[in-house]
Amino acid sequence: MKHLSIQGESVPALGLGTYRLTGREAVKTIAKAIELGYRHLDTAQFYHNEAEVGEGVRVSGLPREDFFITTKVWPDNLHASRFLPSVEESLRLLKMERVDLLLIHWPHATLPLEHYLEQLMQAREKGYARFVGVSNFNIGQLERSLEFGVPVFTNQVEFHPLLDQRKLLSWMQERRIALTAYCPLGQGQAVRHPRVVELARRYQKTPAQIILRWMMQLDGVMAIPKSADPQRLAENLAVFDFELAQADMDRLSALQAENRRMVPAFAGSRWD
Repeated sequence: MKHLSIQGESVPALGLGTYRLTGREAVKTIAKAIELGYRHLDTAQFYHNEAEVGEGVRVSGLPREDFFITTKVWPDNLHASRFLPSVEESLRLLKMERVDLLLIHWPHATLPLEHYLEQLMQAREKGYARFVGVSNFNIGQLERSLEFGVPVFTNQVEFHPLLDQRKLLSWMQERRIALTAYCPLGQGQAVRHPRVVELARRYQKTPAQIILRWMMQLDGVMAIPKSADPQRLAENLAVFDFELAQADMDRLSALQAENRRMVPAFAGSRWD
């Protein structure tokens, strides 16, 4: 497993995304993922599965400190009157004293950015999270966050071979901010691309493994693919026994020129 060193913390670069995993299926999937070796787990208030993620960790029997747990504050809860209570509710559902990483899920459509960055910092100061960061922020919003004094751990964004995030990634790499890739397989579209399929055939790997390996070889990138299928969970984790040649890395990176975004922006947010 590749680990990134971020603000003195060693974080597994490959984690488990849990969007749309709920109920007993979620607990079962998380428990299986932990059995396979996943230690980086991503949830959010919007996913309505924080309780399941917490239960999955507990039923594993492993110490809480073995895991890196992320949750995210939904825009509806970014106002000062709701921010900290919503985080406290997340911790109650998780049955944890704190999370490892707390993110702003999306920039708010109308609230000033500094309003909820202040709340994020307060959550950190209260010990609700060891680290803080953001999600779906553009460069301008990241600059303002840094100017405000937020020690941004990561920016979690849609990232896959069919979407051009090179400018954002380069800016973040220069400032040693990790990029966490959600939707890393392009909602199934990237794995079906002829170039990815051809590389999978040549390396004798699955298309998903080719894409995730591409990400693991990029500087400062983490990925949180989601699957409820035990075989795919294992396959997604098995990307550290081979390496893509630089020419093939370049061929995959060139696909970003197609610039296809799969996830619509939250109302009022801007991608530029």
